[in-house]
Amino acid sequence: MIIVGVDGSRAGLEAAGWAAGEAALRETPLRLVHAMPDWACKEEGSGRLAEVARWMREGGKTVLAAAEDRVRRERPKVAVETGLLPGDPRAALIEASGDAELVVVGDHGMGGVRGLLVGSVALGVAGHAECDVVLVRELPVSPRDEVVAGVDGSATTGRVLDFAFREAELRGLTLRAVHAWSLPQAGGILPPAGDGEQDEVLLLKERLAAHRERHPGVQVIEEVVHGHPVAVLREAAAGAELLVVGSRGYGTLKGMVLGSVSQAMVHHAPCPLAVVKR
Repeated sequence: MIIVGVDGSRAGLEAAGWAAGEAALRETPLRLVHAMPDWACKEEGSGRLAEVARWMREGGKTVLAAAEDRVRRERPKVAVETGLLPGDPRAALIEASGDAELVVVGDHGMGGVRGLLVGSVALGVAGHAECDVVLVRELPVSPRDEVVAGVDGSATTGRVLDFAFREAELRGLTLRAVHAWSLPQAGGILPPAGDGEQDEVLLLKERLAAHRERHPGVQVIEEVVHGHPVAVLREAAAGAELLVVGSRGYGTLKGMVLGSVSQAMVHHAPCPLAVVKR
């Protein structure tokens, strides 16, 4: 099952539309959910607070109905259900993720603070969900027919490539596997030297080999670029249909829920972003 969080925002509706397309490709059910405070979900009681709770529940049902209408118009064959979740949206979606194969959210919600690059719910869910997460931004009018995968050789790389190859195969798209490498120093990164790049090219080929055998129909572009991974991935993903990264890469500090590159992509990815867990 794919779970998508909606809150009445345009980003939430875009997330529902994207998730419906994904559910159709995967031939899996879709569940639309809207979170609200625990007390508002309770139907018992009387008085002013009970009236407010009823008003909030009706508002939540209206939000769900709008998202369901979009899903049924765009993907009428997708099995869809709706539900109200009690609690903070982040906590509610994280808990719900234990029963999902994918959670989809918009990059900004109704409560977004002006000037922030991504909403707190999107950031929290991307970092803590128990399954893979997709953050949806509006696609360009004419997206490039590519899925872009960030490959760094870390423990998450195998799952990143599993996800990316599957998406490329389902969508009939080319997979661009991007490996950024650099030699850090105090003032920035050192220029490439010697056979360093050739070693990185071999690393990428090794990581791709088994996946190419399992998905022979997927066209793959191998791209090894000397530069900072954030800048390299932003450029590579511009105009793509999807960018796929791991939740944690090399050099991740103990205690961080997202690696520095994946966290930067949550804020700066130029297209829908899939954050793949270990």
